[in-house]
Amino acid sequence: MRQLLLAFQFLTIIPLRIKGDISEKDISRSSAFFPIVGAFQGLLAACAALLLIKLFPSEIVSGLVILILIITNGGFHLDGLADTFDALAIKSSGDGAIDREKRLSVMKDSATGAIGVVAIVLTVLLKFLFIKNLFLKSSIFTVYYMLFFMPVFSKWVMIPAMYHGISARQNGLGKIFINNIRINTVIFSSLLITIFYLLIMELHLHKVYGPEAIFLFLILFAMLYIFSFISVKFCKKKFGGLTGDTLGAISEISEILFLMVTSI
Repeated sequence: MRQLLLAFQFLTIIPLRIKGDISEKDISRSSAFFPIVGAFQGLLAACAALLLIKLFPSEIVSGLVILILIITNGGFHLDGLADTFDALAIKSSGDGAIDREKRLSVMKDSATGAIGVVAIVLTVLLKFLFIKNLFLKSSIFTVYYMLFFMPVFSKWVMIPAMYHGISARQNGLGKIFINNIRINTVIFSSLLITIFYLLIMELHLHKVYGPEAIFLFLILFAMLYIFSFISVKFCKKKFGGLTGDTLGAISEISEILFLMVTSI
């Protein structure tokens, strides 16, 4: 229970108080419950869409759903996305080690640069367009289910990234997660999203899509795992490893990829 509450504390704005000392083991183990936090946010998004679609057109509902997800997360991952892209905008000096230090320094800067702002705007815009497209092209129940699963997968994708990655910094919260995560955490979190998907499929998806629903899950799972692995390699080259900001960027971009696949 402590690890579950920690996961909510890290990834949402819910003010939770956890009694006693919190160890690094508690912090790292909380990552196993990230998909449950995603399920909570997904449930909020789906329920909000269910209620709002009775009052507003799909365009407005799409925007409000994104707003709800940003608010419940506190914009935590979007901030990481902006910092990551600001760092990537640093021009190379020809010396890899110096470039990595410059990029890490830019990440620590509290100010957001032009490239970071552009990254946030494009990310929100693409999510809006894809969600609106789901409303137009899919059954209404399918839209609700996809809104539920989007944050589930985006929270999960950080776990294999932390498992395969190394920390770019010698301190910080990100290092605690990255250096202590184990394969059993990856397996447990993967089982969680599989259980969520099977439950939803039993409720509705298999009636609409049949075997294609399983195929969709396998495609999403494999694609996001590969994306996570490639992101780790990219961050190692550019930053010397992962940081909390790059994990936030990976989560945000994974939501775009999720919506892209489901829209197709």
